[in-house]
Amino acid sequence: MLSIMKAYKRYISLFLFGIGISCQSLQDLEAQKHTGRALGTTYSIQYQGSATDYENNQKAFDSIFQMLNHSMSTYWPQSIITRINEGMDTVTVDNHFKKVFHKATEIWTATSGLFDPTVGSLVNAYGFGPVKGLKTLNNQQIDSLLELTGWHKIQLTKKGKIHKLNPRIRLDFNAIAKGYTVDVIANFLTSKGCQNFLVEIGGEIVARGISPKSQKPWTIAIDDPQQQKQRTFQTTVALNNAALATSGNYRKFRIDSLTGKKYVHTLNPKTGRPVRSNILSTSVRASDCMTADAWATALMVLPLKTGQLLVEKNPDIEAFWIVAHNKETVEVRSSRW
Repeated sequence: MLSIMKAYKRYISLFLFGIGISCQSLQDLEAQKHTGRALGTTYSIQYQGSATDYENNQKAFDSIFQMLNHSMSTYWPQSIITRINEGMDTVTVDNHFKKVFHKATEIWTATSGLFDPTVGSLVNAYGFGPVKGLKTLNNQQIDSLLELTGWHKIQLTKKGKIHKLNPRIRLDFNAIAKGYTVDVIANFLTSKGCQNFLVEIGGEIVARGISPKSQKPWTIAIDDPQQQKQRTFQTTVALNNAALATSGNYRKFRIDSLTGKKYVHTLNPKTGRPVRSNILSTSVRASDCMTADAWATALMVLPLKTGQLLVEKNPDIEAFWIVAHNKETVEVRSSRW
């Protein structure tokens, strides 16, 4: 979703610094809300702030979205990640790209390779990316695509360039960049003195302080994966000074027009195939949304017991699984949450 040429990056940085966000004494501030579309989804930003700064605040948020799209959007032709995917080996990545790259390496290591952003070729092949997918995938085609998959096949050099063992390897940060964007906006609000806010992009969330309207901790609803036409929720959780990300197969899938098969968007980077699992969704709470976002995706790929063990061993995350036993029975499992 997101490089930036040096001059453009400098301009954006100065622009954000210049317009700022004023968060005055709490008793003088009101509940403000910004909504719209960005990064291919919807967003909602709520905070306690001054109404007179609303327009400038919106400009700040729009600039952040644009800056990160220019870094990591696979849908922007001139983004850093797109140019790297097209085989341009002279591209220098920005600091946002570096932070996401290092976090991806951390989660890839912790999950023994089941979280892997080199699935870009597989994502496209199954019809979930910016490049039109194949109508069907046979074993030979999947094996060929697996040659282009593997985080160990790329490296970030000291000069800030991506070196790929195969120039056709394609990166896809969609399972982590959205959470990172939430963090960037949350950190920006914090830097301007805002104490009470909630940032949500496509279901990935950071909450700080309390809701200005209720004067209570922010309450977050988790979707019911078996909802029909009417939106329903499985449960609600109070989120205080933390991040929450949810991943699930119940909304994003593709039906092959020739075979009628349903392909879910969670792909196993080791087998090259969509994950077959009775896990309908996973939600992860962490101190930052980038971590929560990546782990929520990883836990959709990991077997339930394996995922539970990894979460229990990791003091920095908590998880919540919604598991289907049949068409009518759903079980909710959680870690120390």
